Amino acid sequence: MFEGFRKRLGSIFSSRNREEVFKKSELGERVFEALVESDVSIGVAERISDISEKFVEKSGGKITQSQMLSIIRRSVKSVLDSVESPVDILKPPKKPYVIMFLGVNGGGKTTTIAKLAAYLRSRGSRVVLSASDTFRAGAIEQIAHWSNEVGVELIRHEKGSDPSSVAYDAITHAVARKMDYVLIDTAGRMQNNKNLVEEMKKIKRVAKPDMTLLILDAMIGQDALIQGKSFMDDVGFDGLVITKLDTDAKGGLLISLCYELKKPVYFIGTGQRAEDIMEFDSNWYLERLFPESFN
Repeated sequence: MFEGFRKRLGSIFSSRNREEVFKKSELGERVFEALVESDVSIGVAERISDISEKFVEKSGGKITQSQMLSIIRRSVKSVLDSVESPVDILKPPKKPYVIMFLGVNGGGKTTTIAKLAAYLRSRGSRVVLSASDTFRAGAIEQIAHWSNEVGVELIRHEKGSDPSSVAYDAITHAVARKMDYVLIDTAGRMQNNKNLVEEMKKIKRVAKPDMTLLILDAMIGQDALIQGKSFMDDVGFDGLVITKLDTDAKGGLLISLCYELKKPVYFIGTGQRAEDIMEFDSNWYLERLFPESFN
């Protein structure tokens, strides 16, 4: 995980004496290139390279790899810490707490919803799923499979039904039974599909979710940032869930998403099993980007 990030940053010093004097612009350029090649967006890479140049200037141009990695680590941490999570999903302010999920087909949206349902259930919460992706019959069957797999209730209608009515029924069900969470699946929006965009807007108006989360696939790199900006413009969301982070070799995408979208990451997917989901912890992430044995 993230081996590309570590390799590229380590290469900054690979051909030089680690105590040798650097020109500030030279080191700034090397840092910038290493970050961009690690899936860090240009905006973040420029910010961190500028900070690096100022550090080099203050140090008189003499800098070691450990010093450089330390300043980059602090810069990355400042980006992650600048986006606060306004709500603790695990301690919701009301019940049922309604969460609507957005994402494109193939990004792991339905599977991630099931993982989160299992996670919440393991903590003693009562969860109901809303099969509000009525666009495809296969989507309804997929979430039905997962509801059985993880042992949570599902509200479903027939293919072609009004998705917002499914969400409404799921919320009504949860209120009547004093359940803790309603997790609403939605159709995976395809590029330029205005009908699906309007469908999601309608679900949001009817369900009035307490939180809307966008699910993004770490494997697609900077395309995830493009998707995020598109969903922000079209529907809006409150936070992120990043899937398949265990397959992300480059490592810098998550930094870019936080910096560019200004939204917190709540959960990350770390594997194929139902239990392979965890709350996002910036320290956990930083420890893997900058391990003690970094080279």
